Amino acid sequence: MRLFRYGKPGSEKPGIEKDGKFYDASLLVDDFDEDFFSSNGIEKLQKEFDATSAAAIKDGFRFGAPVKRPGKIICIGLNYRKHALESGMDIPKEPVVFFKATSSIIGPNDQVIIPKNSQKTDWEVELAVVIGKRANYVDKEKAMDHVAGYLLHNDISEREFQLERGGQWVKGKSCDTFAPLGPYFVPKSNVPNPHNLRLWLSVNGKMLQDGHTSDFVFDIPTVISYLSQFMSLMPGDIISTGTPHGVGLGLNPQVYLKPGDVIELGIDGLGSARQEVISYPG
Repeated sequence: MRLFRYGKPGSEKPGIEKDGKFYDASLLVDDFDEDFFSSNGIEKLQKEFDATSAAAIKDGFRFGAPVKRPGKIICIGLNYRKHALESGMDIPKEPVVFFKATSSIIGPNDQVIIPKNSQKTDWEVELAVVIGKRANYVDKEKAMDHVAGYLLHNDISEREFQLERGGQWVKGKSCDTFAPLGPYFVPKSNVPNPHNLRLWLSVNGKMLQDGHTSDFVFDIPTVISYLSQFMSLMPGDIISTGTPHGVGLGLNPQVYLKPGDVIELGIDGLGSARQEVISYPG
């Protein structure tokens, strides 16, 4: 069972994908949001969903982001060794933490907009973790108890804003459309080992990132335990766990996105996404 949201932007409904078929879930749950995760919504769906009586969804629908309005998106930088090296930075001794504004969230196949005055808009395929229950001062050994599941994230980044303009990385991470999520939220029971997943990304058909979560510098329990020392991790919060090597910043010569480019990306078992790149309107 994989969960998704579908419909026009701002009017998405909850859905369930099972055995390759798509069903509406709005009679069982209101949405996939903080209330859903904090009230054991996944278990409710697993018990109550019946494909024989559920309403099927017609083909041609739009996928929305699979989690509605997470309280925060927390990102872990330089969490693959080769990516740290290609970025010209040391492999971190503690997780590198930054935030990404939730206003940057879009659906997995929506258009990515290059912001005004951007020259260095880049791509980053990432495994994102969704928190299932509140976490504070969690031991590493119990950290996975707080995970609800996983989804695909393209952590779009403007490198000049991020690295050359001073201040925090959040400036280069939070432009509108810079967080395509999904298509699916996959419960952790359906992902036996999140540290054994292939993730990949291509631009205009050329494979640029082809990595594996086994290359994490800091694994998921370590990241959750670490973050929970500094903030409350709330149900529905998203932790994006970093990107493998192959970003535009690390190429020689460097390559960045331009209008007309097509990004395709995916993670084993979590689905794939496709984003067309356009210039800022007006």
